[in-house]
Amino acid sequence: MSGSTDMEVQCNDSPQPAAPKAWMRNILERSGPFCLPDFDHTPGLLHGLLGQCRVLVVGAGGLGCELLKDLALMGFTQLDVIDMDTIELSNLNRQFLFRRKDIGSPKAEVAANYINSRIPGVSVTPHFCKIQDKDEDFYRQFHVVVCGLDSVPARRWINGMLFSLLEYDDDDNTNLNTMIPLVDGGTEGLKGNARVIMPGMTACIECTLGLYPPQVTYPLCTIANTPRLPEHCIEYVKIIQWPKENPFQGEIDGDDPAHLCWIHEKSVERASHFGISGVDYKLVQGVVKNIIPAVASTNASIAAVCASEVFKLATSVCKPLNDYVGLNQSDGVYTFAYSNMKNEDCLVCARKVNVLKIKGEAKLEELLSTLCQDNGARMKNPALTANINGKQTTLYLSTVPSIEKSTRPNLKKSLIELGLINGNEIIVADETTPLPVTFKLQLN
Repeated sequence: MSGSTDMEVQCNDSPQPAAPKAWMRNILERSGPFCLPDFDHTPGLLHGLLGQCRVLVVGAGGLGCELLKDLALMGFTQLDVIDMDTIELSNLNRQFLFRRKDIGSPKAEVAANYINSRIPGVSVTPHFCKIQDKDEDFYRQFHVVVCGLDSVPARRWINGMLFSLLEYDDDDNTNLNTMIPLVDGGTEGLKGNARVIMPGMTACIECTLGLYPPQVTYPLCTIANTPRLPEHCIEYVKIIQWPKENPFQGEIDGDDPAHLCWIHEKSVERASHFGISGVDYKLVQGVVKNIIPAVASTNASIAAVCASEVFKLATSVCKPLNDYVGLNQSDGVYTFAYSNMKNEDCLVCARKVNVLKIKGEAKLEELLSTLCQDNGARMKNPALTANINGKQTTLYLSTVPSIEKSTRPNLKKSLIELGLINGNEIIVADETTPLPVTFKLQLN
């Protein structure tokens, strides 16, 4: 090896663990659009670099299957995959690691077993659980995280987790050894995108929420108390009525006609009660399954881009993507790349006080609606607490039935009636972020 590098590599049969994320400095301190390394990438050296890099694949669906296959064939030997879903019949047309006999089994476990049995020397460790079930120590052990998700809230949660692991020096500079790069891919039909996020240095998921389609979610208070749309009625049956009545002694199966018929029947009843029209079977199916079109060739293309970016990060053969690439195959094949700008008011990476401007006469439910709006924080189901007159008070929490019932009257009260004043801080917890977000009220 000529020159020097930040990571010492053992090119023998028993490679030593890599220094945590140390190669990142080697990549980030170079200049130029294409930067050759200051050492020769011999096959033995590449094998050592890839063997020491531990990669977490988030999602084992269509894109996740492609990612696992690509990374394993590239030479990465320490892979983990996390996914909370089980295999359904509708998955088999594009998620090629699964077979009919696997229906009902955890995606992560089946995918890991398939790769382990087909590619010698590769160890894929499955985690059949929610990403929220793992703590900071779990995510801290990886060198790179690559996502193949179909959920914007899940992306936001992973993004928030990786940013929460960052440490800073006395001059507020990011400690590169605590930085875990995030490679994110997404597809919808014949369109797809991939991006590389360097936490603390480049624009993050939260900075660029405008890139994603508006979330189709509804505040629970609206669904439960003042439904106005047919979707509100379906969501009520799905989220509240199904768990309460449990008609089929289990969770909702979006592929089971009996389940969908029951939801359709109850949704029509609720819609009729509130004078709402437009609830039909097709709408029920779309809301329950949150259907997103998927094309196998698009998954393969985006997975290849993502795997290549992980390879760049692990080997420093050249600089990684800066920082977004799109693919459109609707009319021919078109691709483009550009760099996203950081949002100075980002809730995750701006490292500043978040100011929430709202009228003092506004009702608490209006504040909740503001937090859920597409031009706001785009939260899904926020829970609010605040320090009022020296006492920590829960303003609204919907996830615990007893607390939801006791705090429901607060929704109709104004912020002033609740005792909130200008400058009060409200702590907001939501499923889109692993850590609570603090807002400073600016009452008009």
